[in-house]
Amino acid sequence: MSEVQKANADEPLLEVRNLRLSVRTDEGKAQILDHVALTLPRGRILGVVGESGCGKSTLARAILGIVPKAATVESGEIRLEGRNLLALSDRTMTREIRGRRIGFIPQDPYLALNPVFKIGAQLLPLLTWHAPELKTAADRRARLTNLLRRVQIPEPEAVLERYPHQFSGGQRQRLMIAAALAANPSLVIADEPTTALDVTTQKQILGLLKELTVEFNLSMLFVTHDFGVVAELCDEITVMYAGQTVEAGQTAKVLTAPQHPYTTALLACHPDRSDALTGIPGLVPSPLQAPPGCRFAPRCGAVADVCSRRSPKLVGIAGDHFVSCRLADETRSATP
Repeated sequence: MSEVQKANADEPLLEVRNLRLSVRTDEGKAQILDHVALTLPRGRILGVVGESGCGKSTLARAILGIVPKAATVESGEIRLEGRNLLALSDRTMTREIRGRRIGFIPQDPYLALNPVFKIGAQLLPLLTWHAPELKTAADRRARLTNLLRRVQIPEPEAVLERYPHQFSGGQRQRLMIAAALAANPSLVIADEPTTALDVTTQKQILGLLKELTVEFNLSMLFVTHDFGVVAELCDEITVMYAGQTVEAGQTAKVLTAPQHPYTTALLACHPDRSDALTGIPGLVPSPLQAPPGCRFAPRCGAVADVCSRRSPKLVGIAGDHFVSCRLADETRSATP
């Protein structure tokens, strides 16, 4: 392996650096993403976790370059395989990135497919657009049927002639997984792809995704609100709150020894065998008017006066474990 190849292999597949994104509304500017940072190593699965409205799905769409027209990227970089996606035109993103280098698995398999067209008529054009190495219709059909077989869809040839209503939710999501893999992407973004599925089917889909990540040498960005899913599937985790990254690291470390009060509070909310249900007091702040200082301060049980005056920065506390909290700053400052 050459020095250049080794450097490319060692660099993360995906890096988001200091990303700020706002949206114009009738009520003013809404800061949806604010200094977001994450790193996804090659061949790994990164879970992005947080409450509804924290910016998880907006982050996924910013990586794909499909944010609303009212959105403005104010600063930052999104680097895929060393290439800054924010510097590319929409034409280049369409031709070279979306569907080709990045596959996408949507949240709701019932809305992802047009009910009036057959499966083949919807999925085969993806290969025409994004897999130009497949020169003939027969090559494209063979690639798709092999993928359908791999995601455990029976009778894949017959499937191409059927309509979406003839499939269950789990089968439709398998169709979406096959579509995401069609052009051999290096990155797959999955936006809460198991939310609409029952628990048994959810477990099967998670197992399939884990297998495919290894088999196809993929990296995956998995958006979810469920720590149980993260523990089952993800190697790394990034916790978001109110549009910001508040904690990031290896899944096992973050789940067993969370360092941010928000992560700790989220984990305490996870259902267990007891009858008690817990929650986090207060509400996620509006992106139209974020509180000064730390955005979690109004809901935090460890809040101090300084929290409302100073916005903490994301700092490393132990190897590849990062936290944005004044407690982490104080711990690091006290360490000789």
